[in-house]
Amino acid sequence: MPFSLFVSNDYCFSSEIFDSEMACLHDHSCEDHDCSADWSLYKHIDISKVTALNEAVPGSVKSVFKAWEQRLSSSEEHLESNEGDPELLVFIPFTSDVKIKSISIVGGAGGTSPSKMRAFINRDGIDFSDAESMQAIQEWDLAENLQGVLEYQTRYSKFQSVASITLHFPENFGGDTTQIQYIGLKGEATQLKRDVVATIVYELMPNPSDHKAQAEGGGGLSHVE
Repeated sequence: MPFSLFVSNDYCFSSEIFDSEMACLHDHSCEDHDCSADWSLYKHIDISKVTALNEAVPGSVKSVFKAWEQRLSSSEEHLESNEGDPELLVFIPFTSDVKIKSISIVGGAGGTSPSKMRAFINRDGIDFSDAESMQAIQEWDLAENLQGVLEYQTRYSKFQSVASITLHFPENFGGDTTQIQYIGLKGEATQLKRDVVATIVYELMPNPSDHKAQAEGGGGLSHVE
């Protein structure tokens, strides 16, 4: 299949290796484009509740969520699968409902970058067996994005009202482990905070003792025998 290049403010391209999904190449100032902090969902991720299955170092998945401008930071912290098993499953909850426009993945070198990504939304507690048997809402073939210049577009209409997203990385480019340095999500957040519940309290049946107490206190209610 011939390689197709689409030129715009972002350099976006698609080809057979991307499973006909759109990816964008950034060679501009993010302050003037959608990758700016205004579009980043980083601040809406509930980092304390982010988890990963098959991570070699428990809790290391939290280190891959950071601001866009820090995606290539030289920190030694990263997410890595157990040796000999490249599969990873990352659960990402949000503090408010979000709409996800694109996803960026920066992997490791030497064949350790993930080569495929599958997404599930609003499905808590997914394990590897579930991920293999369930239909993903979208799948991507990934490139080795070592410089952090690629982002993968979602089918935006399917990524509305997202309370959580689970990303499944089933394989890599031949490495003994899978490494992920950065996961970036771009989109919009609603004003609805997920930890705020509006409760309407009303009296289904009057409590006779309450009314009697009011009558005795001169509240204008009489107690009828």
